[in-house]
This record gives sequence, structure tokens and C-alpha cells, in this order.
Amino acid sequence: MSKPKLLIVEDEEPIRIQLTYGLRDDFTLFFAGDGVEALSALESEQPGLVSLDLGLPPDPEGAERGLEALDRIMKAAPETKVVVLTGHGGRQSAIRAIQRGAFDYHEKPIRLHDLRIVLQRAAYLQTLEADAATQREGEAPTLFEDMLGRTSAMREIFAVVSRIARTDVTVLIQGESGTGKELLARAIHARSARCNRPFVAINCGAIPDTLLESELFGHEKGAYTGAHIQRKGRLELAEGGTLFLDEVGEMSALLQVKLLRFLQERAIERVGGREVLRVDARVVAATNKDLQAELQAGRFREDLYYRLSVVNLTLPPLRDRGEDIVLIANALLRRSSKQHRRKLRFGSAALEAIAHYEWPGNIRELENAVERAVIMARAKVIEARELGIEVADGTDLASLRQARDRAEREALVDALVKTRGNISQAAKLLGVSRPTFHGLIAKYEMNARDFR
Repeated sequence: MSKPKLLIVEDEEPIRIQLTYGLRDDFTLFFAGDGVEALSALESEQPGLVSLDLGLPPDPEGAERGLEALDRIMKAAPETKVVVLTGHGGRQSAIRAIQRGAFDYHEKPIRLHDLRIVLQRAAYLQTLEADAATQREGEAPTLFEDMLGRTSAMREIFAVVSRIARTDVTVLIQGESGTGKELLARAIHARSARCNRPFVAINCGAIPDTLLESELFGHEKGAYTGAHIQRKGRLELAEGGTLFLDEVGEMSALLQVKLLRFLQERAIERVGGREVLRVDARVVAATNKDLQAELQAGRFREDLYYRLSVVNLTLPPLRDRGEDIVLIANALLRRSSKQHRRKLRFGSAALEAIAHYEWPGNIRELENAVERAVIMARAKVIEARELGIEVADGTDLASLRQARDRAEREALVDALVKTRGNISQAAKLLGVSRPTFHGLIAKYEMNARDFR
């Protein structure tokens, strides 16, 4: 089997020699000293991988020349996987490079073992992407791994995850409790090259500080009273895979320092141990706290925040997800009905209650309400009272239905006017699927031709 082609864009001879001896067994190597030579080699050799030093002449101390070269490479060969090399403190430049299409980044001084892993993963992903099917343009996705969503906010999140999952960047997921942060973390893992390695989750808020350090980093025999054997921590158990740190905002100041060291050096020491252990694990963190407020209050380290949030995703609360609420409720009903061996559907009043309830517990609360209804339902149709939720006092469901229908019709007319009756564009503008849009037109007895 032929080795993947790797173009190394580097003007310093000692580093070129180091990379030659360290990577020649795994890759077919080509070299370029600046952006012009890189484009020439890209055209003649067509490498699938590029290692790009951002500090290119005539400005080796800056990153602009390297970023310009990256732009040209991505324009000439957008499927190329580019790993950028940055000097110490070049994190902001690395983030700019990823935003422009780089696959990943590696900080100097070069650690050949780590760089080789990144490049091998990039090569592996290229083989997978060769036959990957993409959804038709303009079609709103409904199912994304184990997540459901049609609204524009969720489609945007799915698109970002599809892109960053291919990299090894650290991801911070923020959102209220119950919005699906762990499901999103699992989706990132499932779509990465690490998908066949472990996904290890730990809730930092559910474990006392005295035990959390040992849970994360492991301990040596005799490290403390009760440590009768050596034990690997969650980071070691996630070797080659993904570590999910849930409720990372609850982590103590001491553990924040240790986590920061791991993210910087990719190395740990077990509690009570002196041996430095290298660990290859991607970190995805999540929190329901406002970490910006925690930074200002001095409860969360600024340097750790920026290490964790290379990519920052915010999941919207369920109350802001429009038609997704009923979509998710019906999916949960099908699952729970199958589990309890019942055939049920929501009555109109139950759907109204689901649509207008605030859902402070988000999807987790909705899941509990649906399961309760499946158990409590006396007939084949679930009534509002069986959900165990209450719409705000004084709320008239009939009035709510009228207000909703009026707003829905106005939005429908507005979309058709703006798109001159183009069904596909109007559905995209509203963030719904074409079948849903056709259903709305039929509901309000409209004809798209009237708007052309």
C-alpha cells in the first residue's frame, strides 16, 4: 500500500531534517520553503496532507505569510488536510488558521510522536471522506447521530460539528441543564477518527474534590489511605479516544491547574506518582454555567477557559427551538411506547401544552414527562393532564392556539413574499422541511403561485 503524500512547508533546515527522519517511514515527503514553492508542489505532486509552518519568510516571526499560504492552498485544493505549526504563544494564529480551513495545529517545539498521530488521523479521514455522501443542498437535516433538529440554530450547530469533528481541537459546549450537551459530545466523537476508541465521560460536579483528582488522573498504590492498588484515571482510559468533562465549571482551582497542564503538554502524573505519562485523548468539556461570569468572579482560570474553548458551541434551550419541541416529543413517545409495549399518540390539547410549556428542565424534563404520560395514559390518546406539566396560570389554550396560528400564517406569507413563491427557498427561510412547508400551505389554504 502506498504511503500518503505529505508536503512540508518549512524554511528552517534543522526542522526539515528532523521531520524527514521522523516521518519518512509513514509518509512520502515533499518540501517547500515558502508559499510560492508550496503552491507549485501542490500542483505537481497533489499531496493530500500539508504540514505548514505559519512563520514563513520574509516574516518568520509573524503568521500572516503562513495564513496567506493557507488561503491559497485551501482555494487550490480544498480537500487537502493542512496541519499548521506555530511557535510558542501562537494559539490565536492557530485558531485563525482553523477558521480558514486548517485541519489541526501543533505547537513548537515539535513533538514528533504527537505530530505523527495528527497527520495519520488526517490521512485516515481522507480515505473516509472519499465516499462520504452529503445531504442535498437546501434539505433541512432532521436526525444527526442521536440528536433531532430542524431549526436553523440546530442546523448550524450540526454543520459546525460535522467540520470540527474531523480535527482534534478541544471543544467547549455550553447550555442549560438537559439541553443535550453529552449527546453533542458523543456526536463529535462518533464523527471523528477516534470513533473506534473509548468515549469516557465524567461529571465534575458529582464527585467530591478529594476524589475527582484520582478519578481523572489515577493514583499509585499507597498514594493515600485506601489506595490498595494502582488505578488508571479517566484520562488514561480515554487513550486514543475522547474524554468528556461534564460540568467542568464545578472543578476546583487546584484541578483546573492540573487540567491546564494536561491540555498544554498532553502528559499527566498519577496521584502519588512521579512518572510522566503521555496521553493521547481529545477533550470535550461542557457546562451549564456562564464561564465568562465565572472568570470575572475569579472562580475559573482564564488560561484554562481559552484552552478549552478553541471551538465554543452553545446549545439553545428547548423553549427556543420552535417545531423541534413537538418533533422530539413524538420521537420520545415512539421510544417510550415501544419500551412499555403500548400504542399511543398525543391529543391536540397535549400537543398544545407541550408547545407552550417553558420546559425549564429542557429535553430531560420532556423525556420524563413523556414517559410519565405513557405510563399514566388511560386511553390510546395522551391528554394534557397526563403529562404532569402546567401551562402558566390564566393561559387559555384556545387563545394560545389562535395566537400561534396567526403568527404562523404571518410568517408563512412573509417567507413566500420574500422568495416570490419559491417553495424550497421559503422553507429554508423558515427553517422547516419542504413537506412541513407544504403542510402549512394546505393548512391555511394558500397557493404559492399567488406570490410569484
